[in-house]
Amino acid sequence: MQGKVAILGSADFVMPYSALGVDCFVVGDKADKILRTAEKIAAEKYAIIIVAENIAHKTEEVFRQFSTKTTPCVLVVPFTTESAGFAVESLGKLLKAATGINILQNT
Repeated sequence: MQGKVAILGSADFVMPYSALGVDCFVVGDKADKILRTAEKIAAEKYAIIIVAENIAHKTEEVFRQFSTKTTPCVLVVPFTTESAGFAVESLGKLLKAATGINILQNT
């Protein structure tokens, strides 16, 4: 599968990805900037969108529209801050959509 990759997060978060030649979108912690940037990314044809966990809750409304579609795949990744569980929850939803079962469910 071919497609573009977008990275959304702080400068420290996106820096390692910039060396890979992917589209990096640096945002601070202001909700309006994060939301505008997320909307810009959503309007483009990206196959994968990687979002830093610490801002993911601010982008959830924008990216929710893709939760039942095969592309883009929106992946929430923890970074330097302590994980709030949002990344694991997001990954669990992706895995359940792909496999039909909740692989990460505690039994």
